Amino acid sequence: MEDNKDYSDYRPGQNKPAASPYMPLIYSMLVALGILLGMTLSYVTADKKGPLAHGKYDKIEDVMSFIKLKYVDTVNSDQLTENTIEKMLTTLDPHSMYIPKKDLEQTNESLDGNFEGIGIEFYIVQDTITVVSAIAGGPSELVGIHAGDRIIKIEDTLVAGKKIKNEDVTHKLRGIGGTIAHVSILRSGVSGLKDYAITRGKIPLFSIDAGYMVDAKTGYIKINRFSATTHKEFKHKLKELKDQGMKSLIIDLRQNPGGYLDAATEIADELLDDNKLIVFTKGKSVNKAEYKANIPGEFENGKLSILIDQGSASAAEILSGAVQDWDRGTIIGRTSFGKGLVQEQYELPDGSALRLTVARYYTPSGRCIQRSYANGTEEYYNEVSDRYKKGEFMHEDSTMIRDTTVYKTANGRIVYGGGGIRPDIFVPLDTTEDFDYLYKVRIFIPEFIYKQYSAQPSMLDGFKSLSDFGAGFRVSPAMAEQFKQTLREQKLGLDEKRYAKLEVKVNQMLKAYLAKQKWQTDGFYYILNQDDKVVNKALEVMAGK
Repeated sequence: MEDNKDYSDYRPGQNKPAASPYMPLIYSMLVALGILLGMTLSYVTADKKGPLAHGKYDKIEDVMSFIKLKYVDTVNSDQLTENTIEKMLTTLDPHSMYIPKKDLEQTNESLDGNFEGIGIEFYIVQDTITVVSAIAGGPSELVGIHAGDRIIKIEDTLVAGKKIKNEDVTHKLRGIGGTIAHVSILRSGVSGLKDYAITRGKIPLFSIDAGYMVDAKTGYIKINRFSATTHKEFKHKLKELKDQGMKSLIIDLRQNPGGYLDAATEIADELLDDNKLIVFTKGKSVNKAEYKANIPGEFENGKLSILIDQGSASAAEILSGAVQDWDRGTIIGRTSFGKGLVQEQYELPDGSALRLTVARYYTPSGRCIQRSYANGTEEYYNEVSDRYKKGEFMHEDSTMIRDTTVYKTANGRIVYGGGGIRPDIFVPLDTTEDFDYLYKVRIFIPEFIYKQYSAQPSMLDGFKSLSDFGAGFRVSPAMAEQFKQTLREQKLGLDEKRYAKLEVKVNQMLKAYLAKQKWQTDGFYYILNQDDKVVNKALEVMAGK
């Protein structure tokens, strides 16, 4: 028998001290204490298992109950539950997600195609809410608010100079239709504040940014997402362009993150004929579903180009994948994002929602273009920036084929899956521009142009059409200098050296925002796209060059 003295420094060969005569008593006390502790722990466990156990054992519920009952500090049970759900879903895949009640309405708005509010587009410039534009026909335009107005107060509370954030502005200005938003506006050239009472209403969120004729035969449609209203908007634009003589079509899906699967298949149905397969989905718990072109489409014939890039995902990839697999058109740009998972949304009793991946989708040739997420969500989303660093946006030969399984299009061309839609024609990213400085300069352009136009609205009277304006208008040296002076007066200042390298681009943006004053977003993109390399490549392809 050994005693209870410390032998941490004992080494073999040393003599141990003699055993203590009190050891039997000490050991008997330890045994009794162990029995007592065992009885206490058994009692606590048994006591808690009783109320926690109901039907099949639920470990998560058991742990949560212990935390609520016994944790050393007070916990927010609801927040703890939401954190647990969010963490649990991240272990499944990057696109399954939990949407708290407070975020659900705004999350759904972009897909529903409308929201209720006052109808303005704004920037926060020098800590002040600055109106970029009032949505046509919306509540703000109806009361006379326009680009360049600064919102100083909302509901008689000062919001300028308070480091307000975009989400705070949205929260204050949106609300139930029919309610009143009171704002105080500071307008250039007008002394004092002007008060407005704006009746909130339903504001459309258009998913088509632009639709115009590039030339006498070629139409251009830019889709920013696939919402509940996208197909209707698309058909309307198609009809407009066909009435203007459109024979060829460019669909721009760059930076389109996706949306509703049905919206993508409905648009594909306008482009494909003869009951062709558009996409099919299948999952462990859902039956295989096939989506086919089953109606007479509005543009089943005619040359077609689809523009994609690293920001084109999900529904955008469904549309481009179907067009590519049937050799219906040419895919131009850079490899898309690579999201091939389908989510369904389940609303929960407390007003929150679960958006859960239930299936994978496959292009007509059988490709699943989903990128691997085996290394976790963070690395999955970092892969796009990693592609940029590796030069994949600049050089076609450096674009890795992540899945070497060969698939074939209707005409026998080889295509691949497992990492997005690879374009038929690669166009590198233009890295010659100083995008960081251009973004900082750009935020001052809308107000500057509004002042120029409002002071001389007749400046566009000589241009009967957008194409006339595009060909005939030039930013004058005087206007260019006035804008540079505007920058000098801002906190940003004017970096002459950096600006000189961007001056041609800045002047183009000045022209684009001026076109927007008369021809809205069609005018804006018409001007911006004039030197767009991807758009110009599409024009070359359709011209047979």
